Amino acid sequence: MIFADFAKALAQLPDRRFRGVLWRGIALTLALLVAVYALLLWLVEWLTQGPVSLPFAGEVTWLGDLLSWGSLGLVIVLSIFLMIPVASAITSLFLDEIAQAVEDKHHPHLPPARKVGFSEGLRDTVNFLGVLVGANIMAFILYVIFPFAAVFIFYALNGFLLGREYFQLAAMRREGREGARALREKHAGQIWLAGCLMALPLSFPLINLVIPILGAATFTHLYHRLR
Repeated sequence: MIFADFAKALAQLPDRRFRGVLWRGIALTLALLVAVYALLLWLVEWLTQGPVSLPFAGEVTWLGDLLSWGSLGLVIVLSIFLMIPVASAITSLFLDEIAQAVEDKHHPHLPPARKVGFSEGLRDTVNFLGVLVGANIMAFILYVIFPFAAVFIFYALNGFLLGREYFQLAAMRREGREGARALREKHAGQIWLAGCLMALPLSFPLINLVIPILGAATFTHLYHRLR
């Protein structure tokens, strides 16, 4: 049934509103990565201003260049691990638009859903991003302790977080926070599995920019099916 939900979401991908959210999500994701890199460059410049002396090497002038290139490599590595939370959190900011497009096509008989205000949506997005990034950073400890299980931990963790948040946001439009939470807890296993299936393709470059939109649509279908 989850695959049927995904197939419906995939068929609606050419929708004008889907494309609009896609381009906004790409622009915001790239802007965030550029901002992080600019912050790292500023930090490197601040740390290396003036002459730097190293034991047994004396004064060095190349340390700033080394750290600058190193910061670029760090951003690239971090983007691989943090693309899931970043892209997903940014798309969650526009989830209401995706959900409405799905309902307009597949559930036109429904009454208007509760509109999520920009400030409320932004607050939920920031909280979601904080939880995702914090959990993935903490998971690095488990990756070191259990390297053989790192892949399973990564997808199980992100599948749980993505499923939990995307279903909550999709259901909250019509159930309210408490109603959405109760429905999510009742169907926790199916929601976690859908979250894992969403997390898998998020690891691949370019594809991971589209998947959050398909995920938002899929969880909207999932909500209506479970409801």
